[in-house]
Amino acid sequence: MQAIISTVRTWASHLHTLDSWRAYPNYRLLWAGNFCANSAQWIQLLTVGWLVRDLTAADSSSGLLVVTVGGISTLPVLFVGPWAGVLGDRFDRRKLVMATQSIMAVTALLFALMVRLEWVNWGHAYAYVLLGGISFSITLPLRQALIANTVPPQAYANAYAANSLTITASRIIGPFVGGLLITTLGFAWNFTLEAALYAAAALALLPMKTPYQQPANTSTRLSPLASLKEGLRYVWQGQRVIFYLIMLGLIPNVVLHPVWFLLPLFTTQALHRSADVGGYLLAATGFGGMLAALVIASVGFVFKKGVVCLTAILVSAFCVILFAYAHWLAAALILMMAMAFAQATFRTGSSTLVQLLTPDTLRARVTSLTQYNIGFVVLSSLAIGWLIDLTTLTTAITVVGAMGLVLGLFAWFTLTVIHDLE
Repeated sequence: MQAIISTVRTWASHLHTLDSWRAYPNYRLLWAGNFCANSAQWIQLLTVGWLVRDLTAADSSSGLLVVTVGGISTLPVLFVGPWAGVLGDRFDRRKLVMATQSIMAVTALLFALMVRLEWVNWGHAYAYVLLGGISFSITLPLRQALIANTVPPQAYANAYAANSLTITASRIIGPFVGGLLITTLGFAWNFTLEAALYAAAALALLPMKTPYQQPANTSTRLSPLASLKEGLRYVWQGQRVIFYLIMLGLIPNVVLHPVWFLLPLFTTQALHRSADVGGYLLAATGFGGMLAALVIASVGFVFKKGVVCLTAILVSAFCVILFAYAHWLAAALILMMAMAFAQATFRTGSSTLVQLLTPDTLRARVTSLTQYNIGFVVLSSLAIGWLIDLTTLTTAITVVGAMGLVLGLFAWFTLTVIHDLE
């Protein structure tokens, strides 16, 4: 028994799960702010989907409206995202994030009041989600860049994996609490909680410093358009492999991810349950993602990061296909966790590779470009919503998974340069 305990202690001592969190105080503050901001976004995603379903229950286009309201939050990435990267390489990234989160706190509080007074229809919900999407488009690349500004390069893999915990853990807590609030107190309290979390995200960054940020060089002397072109040139000519990673990201981010927006429909039509169970399903994606983040943060990447990214896409697509036929709650929960595990693995590996390949003076611009594909989610959401109304929910999810699997196999055999990325 003593030998077993000694072996476990020795094994645990080699884990590096929270090395960056313990070693770098500024990273801890950023981590806390990211956790609050991500919690707010997951609560919004859950609540708005159920709100639109409630408002459009008698509408024949309810399926399309429910899935699209989740996807439309990504639309501003197409128009705002690249310019947010330009701003992040010209001005103080920390202050930009704080300002954006503060504006969202006020907006969420006002929307909560509108919901409480029953002044909303599905159009108001869409407008609110678009405002949230603009905030997301600005803060996403900046928060990613700030990670590299609070830890040294040798800590990137651990720091980005540990930061994934802010997404996955908040995806557990936010939807779990949000689903219970919807069924007990109503929608308005969810939006009030969202406002408080945005305010906390801004306050967490107030004392934070960025000791590893390098001073901007040419980007501050160039016009904004020329600065954007500089980032595009680096992705296309300087590090072409980043462009391949962007294209690869279309599969999990654009093709497969909209399945999560279908959870209100899947919960009611396939499982015949209510919003609390819908919250459990979304929370299950948090458990899967958190497990992936813990594994990577603890032991690193055992295999080449490029191979891990490609494999994760194939696993995620296969899980989506199985999920289409999981009309038993336990099976649905397990498959959602497995799907999220694979997608979180891909995103952590891809983000780490991009940050290692990018100089800090271009970091915000390049990061915003790598996340540009998220903006196309609204198009795939529209297509899936149309397919649901044309066929069935099961058929639509199966088609999505099959497309992801075919594209993943195509990438495996054609993007051979990805295989060699360490």
